[in-house]
Amino acid sequence: MRYLPIDQKLFVKNRQNFYKKILPRSIAVFNSNDILPTNADGTMPFRQNSDLLYLSGIDQEESILVLFPDHPDEKMREILFLRETNEEIAIWEGHKYTKSEATEISGIKQVMWLSQFGATFNALMAEASHVYLNANEHTRRPLTEVQTRDSRFVSWCKERFPLHQYFRAAPILYELRMIKNKIEIEVMQKACDITECGFRRILPFVKPGIFEYEIEAELIHEFIKNRSRGFAYAPIIASGFNACVLHYIENKDECRDGDILLLDIGAEYANYNADLTRSIPVNGRFTQRQKDVYNAVLKVQKEAFQLLRPGNAIPEYHKEIGKIMQSELLKLGLIDKTDIKNQDPEKPAYKKYFMHGTSHHLGLDVHDVGNMYRKFEPGMLYTVEPGIYIREENLGIRIENDVVITKDGIHDLMKTIPIETEEIEELMNS
Repeated sequence: MRYLPIDQKLFVKNRQNFYKKILPRSIAVFNSNDILPTNADGTMPFRQNSDLLYLSGIDQEESILVLFPDHPDEKMREILFLRETNEEIAIWEGHKYTKSEATEISGIKQVMWLSQFGATFNALMAEASHVYLNANEHTRRPLTEVQTRDSRFVSWCKERFPLHQYFRAAPILYELRMIKNKIEIEVMQKACDITECGFRRILPFVKPGIFEYEIEAELIHEFIKNRSRGFAYAPIIASGFNACVLHYIENKDECRDGDILLLDIGAEYANYNADLTRSIPVNGRFTQRQKDVYNAVLKVQKEAFQLLRPGNAIPEYHKEIGKIMQSELLKLGLIDKTDIKNQDPEKPAYKKYFMHGTSHHLGLDVHDVGNMYRKFEPGMLYTVEPGIYIREENLGIRIENDVVITKDGIHDLMKTIPIETEEIEELMNS
């Protein structure tokens, strides 16, 4: 494993919290993600199912986690099923978990090979009344015809055991995953620290004539050097007008003198993700207009920090941010009072220049699972990313930090990453 081992206490505690939410005589099953094909004999990099990883720490394909917390036989209450390795697999694919290694990572004592799953599961189901099965229920999940191992298992299980009562595991996991514990926050701080290393590396590197993909190369070098597996998501390295395209990921154009370069980047560490955005001048100096827009965005972010308090919630929070952004756009002359007076309440005037939300959950997934209507609580982790995009001026500025809500406000995991215009200019010209 590239990253330093995570304390198994995290996964033991996560399972204990899950058990408190399910009915007596319940069995729950979680499958690893598939290894997805590309072309010929190629495959995409493996990314573990976040819920299975959250409950076990196991980061390997063809794994199954079965939980039956009140089974009469203590040895059968937690079982990991793993792909059995052999000499040929070791030669071609490398090392796979041994049973003892899986126990050390997860805290689960009973580890079996996949060949034992059918008979074992059949015996467990004879004792169970309720079955919790997993699925991707993220509100922004892509519409796709590709079936996951979990979805195939749902069909398989219901066909063979039609008389059991079935329940959804996802709402429970999503509720639990919204609150990060101390170990998770420490891991995410590491992802943010690696991201900072990358950002500081490119500040003196950026100059007119350099290409966006060259900056991407510098970042991936720094991330991997620091034990990250790479980018947490497809990086946005957008200069000039490209910064006005919210999900620009081509990273192919030349950075030109006088343009702003928007960097939406984050390192992954131990499957947890950082999500940073900074906007910097390609030539190392902001024009007055660029600085005015930048400082307007920064002011909105600082106001947003004050609103991320226990008891608030995303809908009300975003509504207040809209009012603050409206005020800043008025000062910049981008909208006027007539625009506000005549605006459609469902599409306020500020949306022309700030068309996305200010915050989303962050964790094992970049757009992490959660309930947007749940009140903010200590331990929730959010991005804070206001932006202003002026397409007619080829100017897009977004600023983003990752913060943890505390009982008194927030803890900024990116507080040491340069953000003020003066500091950015100084580092770019040092």
